[in-house]
Amino acid sequence: MNWTLEVVPIPVTDMDRAKEFYADKVGFKVDLDDEVAPGMRIIQLTPPGSRCSIAMLQGMPAAPGTRQMAPGTLHGLQVCVTDIEAARAELVARGVVVSPVRHVGETGWEDGRGATWNSFLTFEDPDGNGWVVQEAPSELSER
Repeated sequence: MNWTLEVVPIPVTDMDRAKEFYADKVGFKVDLDDEVAPGMRIIQLTPPGSRCSIAMLQGMPAAPGTRQMAPGTLHGLQVCVTDIEAARAELVARGVVVSPVRHVGETGWEDGRGATWNSFLTFEDPDGNGWVVQEAPSELSER
């Protein structure tokens, strides 16, 4: 049996602002924006080429045995790209505040690209949820 990660909830304060950020600025595809029950709204978006989506939920009770996350508390969610410089340029052109490309060096984080699997950038959504973008040597389907 496979266990596939398919949806990650993102805690946000303003659903429309978050949708605009992830769709228009980051470039995720809007899969769903629906009121599933009175006062319960789901917006689901998918990064280009990903099989895992993010979901923003409003008015939904926490699943049994879980707790609601406060907006801005999700950090370290990671996506991979095959060209970190092109990804950075695209995000900057869309108005996203993005870190420089960095790698882990002998003294910790250092500016510039690193070796294979060792080039990263970071950004935050309007609520402060933090993302990491890592450069991969090839598309997932080729690994």
